[in-house]
Amino acid sequence: MTKNFINLDDLSTNDLQQIIDQAITLKKQHKSGEINKTLENKTLAMIFDKSSTRTRVSFEAGMTQLGGHALFLSDRDIQLGRGEPITDSAVVISSMVDAVMMRVSSHDDINTFAKHSSVPIINALSDESHPCQLLADMMTYQEHNGSIKGKVVAWIGDGNNMCHTYMQAAKVFDFTLNIATPKDYEPDQKFIDQYANCINLYTDAKTACKDADLVVTDVWASMGQEDEQKKRELAFEDFQVDVALMGNAKSGALFMHCLPAHRGEEVSADVIDGKQSLVWSEAENRLHAQKSLLLYLLG
Repeated sequence: MTKNFINLDDLSTNDLQQIIDQAITLKKQHKSGEINKTLENKTLAMIFDKSSTRTRVSFEAGMTQLGGHALFLSDRDIQLGRGEPITDSAVVISSMVDAVMMRVSSHDDINTFAKHSSVPIINALSDESHPCQLLADMMTYQEHNGSIKGKVVAWIGDGNNMCHTYMQAAKVFDFTLNIATPKDYEPDQKFIDQYANCINLYTDAKTACKDADLVVTDVWASMGQEDEQKKRELAFEDFQVDVALMGNAKSGALFMHCLPAHRGEEVSADVIDGKQSLVWSEAENRLHAQKSLLLYLLG
């Protein structure tokens, strides 16, 4: 049966942990100049209807480093959902490549594509979740602070797709997630219901950060929400992760952000560019975590 990676908890804790451990090994090998051609003659189709820096560069470079090839397909290049039904595109594209990565708005489109694909499908961001980012985040935490099991993570800001995936991660990796959002910006109710045992919901960022080992945020207005920017700036003004807010977390607490970041909005410059920030390791680790994921799915 074809394995997919559409939501983080599609895979078992054991499998996810193996992917992360392997990613750390692959990173060391890459830094030491070791060549790995395991995916020679393999092709990854990368379907985008949302622009991206880290996703495109990391998947494309990752396939090259593993001896394979990545094919960039924007919504201008293919007929996905326009002239051709998604089901037809899935059958055709999957008959020609070894895996398909999708960074598209609709989570339903990814599920539909997966149902009709003969090869593994990777969700590289949808309106619902962003599991590849969480692989990199969990890898980064492990590298710097050991196991995240039993730790406290504070999510500050919008209850968006990244927040949803942190909720999935809390269940899979067994940590407590404190979520602080303004009223009306909570995560989707179906996620709240599903992950109720692992999360605490707050409307106050300071309370959510109490005793946190890791503080995470994201932009206030995600791609496609630009027209809400001013309204969101008002709603989120007490949710900036700054030095004072980090002071409520544990003394050695770490900071993460999936980027791109807006300094002076969701995070202050002195936090994102400071000693507690892991954002650059976290971004780089997209490459290594996804290489490990590709080897797992195509292995």
